[in-house]
Amino acid sequence: MTHAKSFFTDARIIQAKNLIKEALADHQLSIQGIKDADPQLKNEFEERVKEISQNRGISLFYDYLGTGFGHGPFVELADGSIKYDFITGIGVHYLGHSHPELISHSIDGAIGNTIMQGNLQQNVDSQALIKLLVDQANINGAKLEHCFLTSSGVMANENALKMAFYKRQPANRVLAFDKCFHGRTLSISQITDKPKYRDGLPETLAVDYIPFYDYHDHKGSIERSIATLKKYIARYPGKHAAMLLELIQGEAGSWPGHKEFFKEIIKILKENNITVIADEVQTFGRTKNLFAFQYFELDQDIDMVCIGKNSQVCATLFKNDHKPGPGLISQTFTSSSVAIAASYYIINTIVEGGYLGESGKIEKTHQYFESKLQELHKKHPDKIEGPYGIGAMIAFTPYKGDFEKAKDFTFRLFKNGVLSFTAGGNPTRVRFLLPMGCIETKHIDDVIAIIDKTL
Repeated sequence: MTHAKSFFTDARIIQAKNLIKEALADHQLSIQGIKDADPQLKNEFEERVKEISQNRGISLFYDYLGTGFGHGPFVELADGSIKYDFITGIGVHYLGHSHPELISHSIDGAIGNTIMQGNLQQNVDSQALIKLLVDQANINGAKLEHCFLTSSGVMANENALKMAFYKRQPANRVLAFDKCFHGRTLSISQITDKPKYRDGLPETLAVDYIPFYDYHDHKGSIERSIATLKKYIARYPGKHAAMLLELIQGEAGSWPGHKEFFKEIIKILKENNITVIADEVQTFGRTKNLFAFQYFELDQDIDMVCIGKNSQVCATLFKNDHKPGPGLISQTFTSSSVAIAASYYIINTIVEGGYLGESGKIEKTHQYFESKLQELHKKHPDKIEGPYGIGAMIAFTPYKGDFEKAKDFTFRLFKNGVLSFTAGGNPTRVRFLLPMGCIETKHIDDVIAIIDKTL
């Protein structure tokens, strides 16, 4: 037995974790629903919000400062209020707040001697996480043999692009979908289809955009996208290294694509030796399949897939023929030992905990939430309408997609006790990224009633 195993299984460590769980359960008894702010904390809270906004140089979107404590879908703010967290840090807090088992596994990471794991020092828990991801990515015959961990979703995309350019050199162009979002680094901001995110930045990449799938016109949508793709390939022969595919456009408003649509596009990409990269930083673990490329049955078509957010540790999975040259991909640290321990627990919970499949929790939760939103649409046909997203990515269009009204709605919803976020433009939508580890139908019913009140 190693010294580490002897330490981690020491009865005192186990007892300490059990005592923390007991204390947690006792204190969570007082958090069972939303709660207004404590008037006595108002001035102090306002000063804290003002201070962090001033020190960051960028104002907070909401007046949100958490205390570090919550209970499942409920989060406590520093003003004493308690709110439903249905946006989960834009998709990070997958199991909910103050989850006892997640805390326990995070302690395992915290008491390890390596705070940050990286290029020179990886522990056995990193190896276990990589194996879990590779095994799950290939359950349907995909050949994503390798997995490189990284610190953020946009870095997973950066690493994928570097490997694609390395393999396809001297190609120097990238393809992407209209309204895509892939991140905000200097290079990736050139791909993200939001000009304001690259205002004042130098051009670093040449990008050509393809129309995304339009569910209103299935056949015509495919034809238009293929025609545009062929036009750019003909205009710049041999110049495209890769195409980044958002299989479900999250920031654009939780719009899913279609299997046939992707198959036709990928066929053209393969014919022209263009690397196919699936950006699943937001979609990973949110459909009835662990990976969205599995949901769309693209296992044989994807060269790389990038994941993040609810996985805590982000990663690029890639085929053997895209292995990078020495030194091309490297990071001083890939993530903290706490995040790696948490990641393994979260992903394993999704895989083994009844979340996936036609009768899994993700699909059942979506169907229930959608049915309730449809009822609201019937009650307020001019104020709320679908489509309502996919899986754990719930979205709806308020007030015919008017940006100012939709944004105002999210602030009113926040005031009334529910965290959401806007997405897309023309139309602007309201979205939720659900805390799947703790959400119950009673929580959805409560939130639906608050949405109704807010409308």
